Amino acid sequence: MLSLALRTVKGRRGGFVAAFIAILLGCAVITACGVLVDSGLRAGIAPERYAGAAVVVGANQELPVHDEMAQPFTERVPLPESDVDAVAHVPGVRRAIGDVSVAVAVAGTSLPVYAHSWSSVALGPLPLVAGRAPMAADEVVVAANLGAGVGRDIELDVGAVPSRYHVVGVVSGDFARQSAVFLTDAAAESLAGRPGAVDTIGVLASPGVDADDLAARISAALPKVVTYTGNARADAEFLDIGQARSFLITLAGAFGGSMVMLVLLVVASTLGLTMTQRRREFALLRAIAATPKQIHRLIGAETLLVGVIGAVLGTIPGYVLSFLLRDAFAAVGAMPSDFQFVLDPVPGLGALVLVVGAARLAGYLAGRRVARISPVDALGEAAAEPKRLGRTRVIIGCVLIPVAIGAAVVVPLTVPGENAVAGAGGSALLLVVALALLGPALVQVAARISERMSVSVGGYLAGANTLANARRLSAATTPLILGVTMASVQIFSATTMLAAGQHQADTGTVANYVLTARAGGLSPRIADAVGQIPGTTVDAVARTTVLLSFTQGGDPQVEPFAAQGVTGRGLASVANLDVRSGDLDALTGNTVALSSMAAGTAGVGLGDTVTMHLGDGTLAHPKVVAIYGNGLGFGDVTLPHDVVIAHTTNQVDSAVLISTGPAVTPITLRAALAGYPSVAIADRAAFTAAQNTSQSNQSSVNLILDTVILAYLAIAVANTLVAATAARSREFALLQLVGTTRRQVRTMMRGEARIVIALAIVFGSLAALPPLVGISIGLTGTVLPSIPPLAYLGVIGAATVLAWCSITVATRSALRGKPIEAISASRA
Repeated sequence: MLSLALRTVKGRRGGFVAAFIAILLGCAVITACGVLVDSGLRAGIAPERYAGAAVVVGANQELPVHDEMAQPFTERVPLPESDVDAVAHVPGVRRAIGDVSVAVAVAGTSLPVYAHSWSSVALGPLPLVAGRAPMAADEVVVAANLGAGVGRDIELDVGAVPSRYHVVGVVSGDFARQSAVFLTDAAAESLAGRPGAVDTIGVLASPGVDADDLAARISAALPKVVTYTGNARADAEFLDIGQARSFLITLAGAFGGSMVMLVLLVVASTLGLTMTQRRREFALLRAIAATPKQIHRLIGAETLLVGVIGAVLGTIPGYVLSFLLRDAFAAVGAMPSDFQFVLDPVPGLGALVLVVGAARLAGYLAGRRVARISPVDALGEAAAEPKRLGRTRVIIGCVLIPVAIGAAVVVPLTVPGENAVAGAGGSALLLVVALALLGPALVQVAARISERMSVSVGGYLAGANTLANARRLSAATTPLILGVTMASVQIFSATTMLAAGQHQADTGTVANYVLTARAGGLSPRIADAVGQIPGTTVDAVARTTVLLSFTQGGDPQVEPFAAQGVTGRGLASVANLDVRSGDLDALTGNTVALSSMAAGTAGVGLGDTVTMHLGDGTLAHPKVVAIYGNGLGFGDVTLPHDVVIAHTTNQVDSAVLISTGPAVTPITLRAALAGYPSVAIADRAAFTAAQNTSQSNQSSVNLILDTVILAYLAIAVANTLVAATAARSREFALLQLVGTTRRQVRTMMRGEARIVIALAIVFGSLAALPPLVGISIGLTGTVLPSIPPLAYLGVIGAATVLAWCSITVATRSALRGKPIEAISASRA
């Protein structure tokens, strides 16, 4: 059977090109997803300050989730200082050194700078190249890449509060992504502001002790800690590396699953088109006693042959695509630019199995009808398409439409929180499947309308030909409908979220001025200093991310939410969170205010107690005292300021909001901030613009993935339409032989192109509308999504150009030869 399949594929190269390209590109994207997952599990960067430590010990930076990926904590989880002595007593440990890291700002350097205790230089090791160790609280040793020499004074800003230190030494080290300064151990501990705690513990091993064996001993002695060896030591040194791992694994897993479904749909559509074009061939095989099983085996062998070759060739560009995605994610700040990927054959092999399996399933689905028709009916069906759709197909298609619309619109009205948005977004695929099932009937309706409105021979032929070949045209149109729907849902759900967030930030910010730090955050003392000015109302805002735990459908769930900490003393005068119930004045102690989205997701209401982990992993059970509407503009969780500050890595504010009377000017504010030169004063417009930029950056990752999906769909659409048109050379030749001119044939195809484009725009837009309405209801409570007219014109314009060029160029190519030669070639 394989040899027969090879001959049929060779003889019908054009018919299999569409499926081959769809499989190749699908395998490339899925391979890239596999590389992202593999790199998230095994890649990273080399350690810098911890390069000389055999083992680095840290607290668990993740929250385990039942049957799901662990959720990372965004702030540093500290270790008790007593663990340093416990680690030091483990056999094989020569020395255990507790380390703290404090973010500082130094003028004239672009690298992040951190202050550490002097004892931690042994973990590099970072040898002194000049001067001596610090001995007084105002003495400092600097890394050579800071460019400060011994004997000079250097100013370090911690939370925009400057302090002057005297440089007494310089150390060398291989610093690529940071710089460092070293204080006395006591001064570093005081600067960190967490007495009795360390960030990590660096371990120097005794001679001859294996690092992995030593890590196992430490884990056995202190079961709650996490040990790092090899390049994994960088995960403890740099928090963004561990967060990048979680980001890659979660993102690639979800995106890869979506791509497998998309590849299945596109390949099924292209193979269905190929099967439709081969009706005459299968009819002849059935007429000469080929059994349905043999037809299925032939189709299966052909699909496997094309699938394996396409998938193998697709793995190579897949690895290239993974590095392009890495660079794109780094460009939008979603992951570090120096995060190294690993190249391994496993992702390519996994993608090959998935794509070939999807292609085989698609081939089975596409060949079911042609394999089971009776020999008597086979030749009749080869001459003309069946006029009616199968009853099962019609029933499934008709049932899917109300189910999808219900999921899109009814679910957001009845189910609160993020589930409403997810349900609405997922309904788009159901609507596209329904349209694909009912496609031939819809094409027939469009063809009849086109036929009645035609005033030329070409227009009449377009309508009549479309009416007679509705199944073929439906198979060619489905990818274009899918493209319009997916593009609309992905793009306009993002614009709806951004518009809602921008509106909430613009209308909710009522402060006159906003203070920010030119580098890092703001010490809480700055808000206290400004608050002393008569006629000012001040509220400091600290930002973090919390993990909200709840039960849904009997299963435990954990979701991250952006959180802010506010003092509450002047919140109403500087920001309007649109409180729906409760009172923000009660936000003190062990309390929390939630956005309606967060409250709906967790299934809690006013007066309920929620379970959450703060930024550094601390478990809290605050009581809900208010529910507000402006979660997209300000964050979904609002906590007391002192709670957030105490559980963040740097213990600084993100901004200070100020409302003033007419007597207070920027000059007045600058005078009050004379001792803090690195504090920037901005107006409300600048603050809301920064908020909107932050929200835009968060959606950039989705835009990158949407670009990959839409590019795949665009190529699949062009590929399918070209293949469908190019395969009609015999039909075009026959029309010319009976007196139709080439110009009339081109006019006919332009008419078909208009039908295809109209179907794609109308039904693609209709399929996108319910999900977008549901997403808008879930996000904003209104039924009107934000659809920029120019963006929508861009979507339909791209679909129009893609379809028109694909059909017209393929038509011209098919009309190049002489009609009699085309007839002879098609019979061969």
